[in-house]
Amino acid sequence: MMGGGKQDTTVSSRLNREILVDFPKVELHRHLEGSFPAARLYELSLKNKLPLPHDFGAFKKEIQFPEDSSPDFLTFLTKFKNDWYDSLEDVSFITYHSVRELARDGIFFIELRFSPEHFSLKNDFDRVEVTRLIIEAAGRAAGETGLHIRYLLTFNRSKQSCEEMIALYNRLKLLGNDKIVGIDLAGDEINYPVELFEDFFALIKDEGLYRSTIHAGEVTGPEQIWKAVRRLGAARIGHGTSSIHDPGLQAYLKEHGVTLEQCITSNYQTGSWPDEENHPLGFLYRQAVPVTINSDDPSIQNTDLTDDYLKAVRYFGFTLKDLIALNHQALAASFAGERTRQALRVEYDRQVEKFRQRRKI
Repeated sequence: MMGGGKQDTTVSSRLNREILVDFPKVELHRHLEGSFPAARLYELSLKNKLPLPHDFGAFKKEIQFPEDSSPDFLTFLTKFKNDWYDSLEDVSFITYHSVRELARDGIFFIELRFSPEHFSLKNDFDRVEVTRLIIEAAGRAAGETGLHIRYLLTFNRSKQSCEEMIALYNRLKLLGNDKIVGIDLAGDEINYPVELFEDFFALIKDEGLYRSTIHAGEVTGPEQIWKAVRRLGAARIGHGTSSIHDPGLQAYLKEHGVTLEQCITSNYQTGSWPDEENHPLGFLYRQAVPVTINSDDPSIQNTDLTDDYLKAVRYFGFTLKDLIALNHQALAASFAGERTRQALRVEYDRQVEKFRQRRKI
């Protein structure tokens, strides 16, 4: 799967930030709640008189993972604040501006995930109305920037019981919005293992309305990935870094086409993987395990998706051919319908050719 040839290697040596930010990218694992532009959050903080610094530099330090902090999963999770929103207009405002920013990162297609519960919790907003508003605001921003977008509904294992998830899901599915393509299980996987949510995902599988992606094996062992695919029916795995320790699991993922949504920077900051230079992504890709490059929560991490592409080139020796192959894999693993995936593949290849011509590579 690795791209070969002297020409491709020469091109790769030129893949700096200026070029890679322009490269068309497909992203399957990004949380809206972790993608808010700091300047827009600052506006909300001042407007809603939140107890946060009025100095913008100090404000940014408060909302982002500390640069001098040791990697820590639970510290990372504390940066997801849910008190930003005093009105539904606030939710629409931050969503619109977050999606507008995606174009700056060269994103061609994204499955953007969000938790209706997160946006609703402080003021007990109607979760269905919040979901409708988010999709409307994101769709408006995507239309203005030429971005292709679909949505995953996130359910947080440390915030909702299995029964509460089922009750909310039964309300949300009545929206009947075909841009919603999947269900995501996120949150604290240490204290809330995947088996607690079997009934919820059995319902999803039986109804067949959506496919599912499960955060597993990020800060737990490969046994949680096994349970996610076998007992919850996961079509994709969020992170799955611990799969590196289980060759049998790698073979299963290859055989059944279960794609790993991996995030180099995030996995380091959460303590999922001890060093970025030896992140499992490079090895798994070369073993033909289905993997993709993702940013996860770039505003909290103080990064963007391009940063992870740069790291993949620098640390794993990925060539332009490899990056294109990874994006083809992401499109193939998308939860969008087959006809949509095929159309996106054709358009993606067209955009890559335009990129090559622009950059003369």
